[in-house]
Amino acid sequence: MPSMFGWLRRQLPGVVAVLLVAALFVVVRLPGEPAAESDELADKHRFTPLAIALPSGFKQQTIRRVNKSYSKIDAWISSVGAGIAMNDLDGDGLPNDLCVTDPRIDQVAVTPAPGAKPGRYEPFALDPAPLPMGYAIAPMGCAPADFNEDGRMDLLVYFWGRSPILYLAKPGATKLDKNAYVPTELVPGVGTRGYAGPQWNSNAVALDDFDGDGHLDIYLGNYFPDGPVLDDRVRGGVKMNRSLSNASNGGEDHVFRWTGATKGANPTVKYEPVPKVIPEKLSKGWVLAAAANDLNGDGLPELYLAQDHGKDALLFNTSVPGRISFSPVKANRTPGLPKSKRLGVDSFKGMGIDFGDFNHDGMYDMFVSNITTSFGIQESNYQFVNDTRSNRELTRRLHDGEAPWTDRSSALGTAWSGWGWDVKIADFVNSGEPAIAQTTGFVKGRHNRWPQLQELAASNDLIVEHPGLWPNINAGDDIAGSQRLHFFVKNSKGRYSDLAGRLGINIPVPTRGIAVGDVDGDGRLEMAVARQWDAPVFYKNDSPGAGNFLGLRLQHDDAPAEPGKGGALGAAGSPAVGAQVMVTTADGRKHLGRVDGGSGHGGKRSSEVHIGLGDSAKPVAVMVCWRDRRTGAFREQKMTLAPGWHTLRLGAQAKEK
Repeated sequence: MPSMFGWLRRQLPGVVAVLLVAALFVVVRLPGEPAAESDELADKHRFTPLAIALPSGFKQQTIRRVNKSYSKIDAWISSVGAGIAMNDLDGDGLPNDLCVTDPRIDQVAVTPAPGAKPGRYEPFALDPAPLPMGYAIAPMGCAPADFNEDGRMDLLVYFWGRSPILYLAKPGATKLDKNAYVPTELVPGVGTRGYAGPQWNSNAVALDDFDGDGHLDIYLGNYFPDGPVLDDRVRGGVKMNRSLSNASNGGEDHVFRWTGATKGANPTVKYEPVPKVIPEKLSKGWVLAAAANDLNGDGLPELYLAQDHGKDALLFNTSVPGRISFSPVKANRTPGLPKSKRLGVDSFKGMGIDFGDFNHDGMYDMFVSNITTSFGIQESNYQFVNDTRSNRELTRRLHDGEAPWTDRSSALGTAWSGWGWDVKIADFVNSGEPAIAQTTGFVKGRHNRWPQLQELAASNDLIVEHPGLWPNINAGDDIAGSQRLHFFVKNSKGRYSDLAGRLGINIPVPTRGIAVGDVDGDGRLEMAVARQWDAPVFYKNDSPGAGNFLGLRLQHDDAPAEPGKGGALGAAGSPAVGAQVMVTTADGRKHLGRVDGGSGHGGKRSSEVHIGLGDSAKPVAVMVCWRDRRTGAFREQKMTLAPGWHTLRLGAQAKEK
């Protein structure tokens, strides 16, 4: 017997190791759900993939030119830039136009959504002329909005290597092509014969009325510090993040306040830069996504910054008309809550952000994408659920510097998905329960570079700032290159099942931006997905037996919303960005929606508010809140509306068109 005990004692370390490995496997594996229920949920959804037409005649590339200092990590530097937006650009009353940022051609393409009134115009690339461009400039994203307030949708394009360009829609344009826009500098004084402005490297935009004066302001988030990131003719003048979990040496963010605009044949708009709105350490984070939304019902939108390399930020809006100001808020420390999961103090890699109400309590929750690869970089997504019971309580706690949201992603089944990017929360089958669509994947190739990346992740922060000390990540190398689109849907137990595989939309290609909107007006939301170094794809919603819905086109009443005259394109109306909607159904549940100004990483949803109602065909109680553009006054109005589409003109009152 003593020899037996001795043998067991000698084997104990191995037994403990096996048990530890088994326990870790249970913890980090992606959650599974009963097949029967997942099949039943999947049967309610159906997406038909369609190709997106892009303009021809442009030379294609498979990787970017980069600064000589980045030559050994050119695949890493080439991992972003695929974006997509959905909106009504030609004024036909439907968000059936796409604005696609494609790194393969380094162009911003405008193209009709597949299957929705095809043949309206030929796909084309936006032309910045006569504005100056340069050798080392590449577009990163496109955000539609009515910047000069004439009822026509304009486009804001942001870049690496340049300040943004506003493409203002011409009121006399008779067709949608490159001549239908007036390119306008957001930042004046950048030169005329060649670009001589700041070398910003922008990856995030959020549009909303930050100071409550009734006009649309701009947040611009920069990633790399100003410098020649894409100039392969030079060496130096660039750097990497000073830490993988707490870096604050990135590009400085910028906020612009609307100060005036003109309409007519030569449209203009003026924005004033507002310095020091965001604390310096947060402003110089490595931001990859941003979202603005009024979280406490006071008519002023908060701002969430998803920072790569740590410390996301939620900024409580303390502005007054003419003065934009924010105050950072943080989740309180509580027993059992790791610092990495505290909102505003976290150390994860923030890559995407969107807002929604997951539990129908009338308070906004959030979903944040992070890097969550099992046995790779094992962080988690955040499904932050609001802990307050009223806007009054939330306002008090925000004023006290507290962010009262708790991550429930593990319990809800959404914690782990992959190398996460954009995320959109939307009800695609009008069930009353919004789904969560998320893009994942990094760089696709043949040679697995996870071991080298893990070595970097475990290295000293003094090393990672210097690109020459990074492991080689070049063309042909692979990190999370076969990860797929995810599509989380709530099941009967309140957890979320990933249905992407059952729906046939989990193609093993790195994906980036997601755009969402009802392109054909049938009440079912479509989805367009930008893929990094691959063709974008459009998913037509053919879901059988979709429920009823309430769709609202919320527009300011001081801009035209009428067909074009004399053969000109129509003016669809000026979306009331930031307007809020709360629907209360007969069962007492609340459903929130908003006119979104472009939340997320590289994808921008359309401007309509869409709320699923399930089987109910009865009129519903609706509360609409907005800023009156003429006066800046905060308005709210109760209405009763039948299911279906409605257009409301918002001034001193909400009036149905």
